[in-house]
Amino acid sequence: MVRPIKLVLSDVDGTLVTSDKTLTPATLEAVASLREAGVLFAITSARPPRGLVAFVEPLHLVTPLGAFNGATMILPNLRVLEEKLIDDESALATLEVLEDFGLAPWVYTGAHWYVRDAASAHVHHESQSCQCEPEPLDHLASVTTGVSKMVGVSDDEAASAGAARALNDRFGHRVSVSRSQSYFLDVTHPDANKGNVVRFLAQHYDIATDEIATIGDMHNDVSMFEVSGLSIAMGNALAEVQSAANYVTSSNNDEGFARAITEHVLA
Repeated sequence: MVRPIKLVLSDVDGTLVTSDKTLTPATLEAVASLREAGVLFAITSARPPRGLVAFVEPLHLVTPLGAFNGATMILPNLRVLEEKLIDDESALATLEVLEDFGLAPWVYTGAHWYVRDAASAHVHHESQSCQCEPEPLDHLASVTTGVSKMVGVSDDEAASAGAARALNDRFGHRVSVSRSQSYFLDVTHPDANKGNVVRFLAQHYDIATDEIATIGDMHNDVSMFEVSGLSIAMGNALAEVQSAANYVTSSNNDEGFARAITEHVLA
């Protein structure tokens, strides 16, 4: 027997928002429909906490938010509920691997976002999306303590894939490696993944994981597909991500989120 859905957990970029990072009226209406039906709504993302709080007011969020792919669980008022940090040795080694493969490293510690060059690729776009400013720092090895997330940035797919294999081969059991965008390689604590966001919310609200529906578009969303009762991939998702989900909706630029809620959750 299929359990009724009591909570919907959604990815943000490529899923909840359009390519220009906006919430459409249909998306707002879909989330309102969930509230009216008594279904909780939560979000999780590779974004830092500050990049998620902008959604609290327009979506009327009351649920915990899963930042950094679940490495940091916060309340809508930014109070930290749970935090999983990369151990110092792994953080330093990760920095070396990213550099060896030619990826530009970013380091997130607490409320700080460190980069070597604020003018480098994708920094400005990320700054606008997350509503936060990077802190340029030449010696990133000096900030490898208390790291929530590290990112290797590159438009070279082969280099990113090579770095991912090297990280997994070297100490995959000590970090979690995933892709949140085609040009981002995310590295977090081994238990920091969106699947564990599902488990956290299930425990927090005393519901079963199969009473949770998940919606996403990237590789880092597959872990939440695997543990939720209902999973929906966006039409803009890669084929391997779509194949991991129960259903596929339209793209984020074609009201895919709203359709997923209407056709697969509330239906």
